[in-house]
Amino acid sequence: MPNRPPAGFDPRRDLPPGFFDRYLDLHRAFAPRQRALVAVRARVLEQSHRGTRPDHLAPSEATAGDWAIRLPDWCADQRNQMTGPADDAELVVKMLNSGAPGVMIDLEDSMANGWDNTVRGHANAVGALHGTLAYADQNRGREVGIKPSGVVVWVRVRGLHLGQTGIVPEETTSASLFDLALLVHQVDPGRLRHPIAIYIPKSESAEEALWWRDVFRRLAADRGLPADAIKCMALVESHPMAYQMEEFLYHLRDHVLGLNLGRWDYLASLIHFNLPDAAWVLPDRNTIPHDVPFFQRLRVLLPEICHRRGALAIGGMTALFPSRTDPELNARAMTVLETDKRNEANALMDGAWTGHPDQNAVAVAQFPIPNQGMTRPEGIARYPDLRPGPAGVGRHTVAGSRAAARVTIQYRAGVLAGRGASLIEGYMEDLATDRIYRLMLAQRVQHRDRVEVADESGHPVPHTPEFLTRLYDEELGALLGGCSDDEDRRRLVEARRQSETMIVAGQHDPV
Repeated sequence: MPNRPPAGFDPRRDLPPGFFDRYLDLHRAFAPRQRALVAVRARVLEQSHRGTRPDHLAPSEATAGDWAIRLPDWCADQRNQMTGPADDAELVVKMLNSGAPGVMIDLEDSMANGWDNTVRGHANAVGALHGTLAYADQNRGREVGIKPSGVVVWVRVRGLHLGQTGIVPEETTSASLFDLALLVHQVDPGRLRHPIAIYIPKSESAEEALWWRDVFRRLAADRGLPADAIKCMALVESHPMAYQMEEFLYHLRDHVLGLNLGRWDYLASLIHFNLPDAAWVLPDRNTIPHDVPFFQRLRVLLPEICHRRGALAIGGMTALFPSRTDPELNARAMTVLETDKRNEANALMDGAWTGHPDQNAVAVAQFPIPNQGMTRPEGIARYPDLRPGPAGVGRHTVAGSRAAARVTIQYRAGVLAGRGASLIEGYMEDLATDRIYRLMLAQRVQHRDRVEVADESGHPVPHTPEFLTRLYDEELGALLGGCSDDEDRRRLVEARRQSETMIVAGQHDPV
């Protein structure tokens, strides 16, 4: 469903004063370019499915030239960037008070893409940037606000693939453009401790960096700020983007301060771009090791490119979450976290992401202060094969397929209830992991005659479309058996329908 304001919405009346007329000019200048870039993405995906897969670009000024990014002192330490949905004021305040050197307030994947969520998320983001956001602590009977600190506050806007309806009459505008423009319009630069700092998601080419650069400069000019006033980091979470990281940095060199390996979205994209290839049918998600070669080669290449140019390299999210009620799960989660972040530090990442305040101390302890000093990996290929096959990794099991069906139902039910991220079976699941599970099931159905998926007795079970339907029916039945609330049951039934429909229809984009 598209993100659309409610009936009776009047953008001149209901958006901040003076915003709409300014926004119309931005829409006319940048929405056509956004649509053209999205069309290019579709062609690149189609070419990959026909056998012409993403690859490194030819040498250029971006890769051969003598240029550098100047990293300012205010963001030199980003050993941990806590991330969470912008529409949850309590979580945002807790992240800002966690002691983490960075916080990424998310208007995208971990937040349900609905109008009310977007409005609430923007209000919380502005409150966080101005230091005024607070929440009512029911347990302590008082209001809790943001403590003074040196935390760097980033805001992740929605990606270029998403549209925003109901703002421009009879047209869909770019959700990225709308989020950027609304945020910059509402923020008072004089109240900020550091420049406006944006996280760019879902990029698929270096060419897209030019769109972001031009929007940043236009918005800065509209506010009377220097052309390079808006700073950013960018996520590497699509397979084509992995081959164009240095070119992307080059185009945004006056704004960008680092790249982040968004591993779960990257895994989904890797499956998507290799979907016709039976050799890329991946094992059960939670049996894939964190240092599997298709992750590790990129995890080492990213710091090489970033540090060569003076930018930070940030690692990804550890999905297993700590628990304050289950000591065994908590101990396992912290061990996994420490191992994962140490691996990223050894790969010369400068920091990583976490999503729970209890993870901060363990995460920051794995990285040198304030960063790796732009140290570069030794003896690595600048143009490596970023598609080393997954043969021999993990297990292909019916239990894994069941888990995928079960989690997609639960995740999608959370979205229907207004949550973009849900803690399910100890793991924090969001749009990226939902997409991974749906793509894994699609692989197993598409290549059922070539790749065996075994039951608990070791017997292969062909994943026919009929088996997929049965799988979803059985997992839904089990979930309904433990649910007595009528509204929750309705959501589960609809979530089950949507999840299987998306797999069967080949709807694998991040929506």
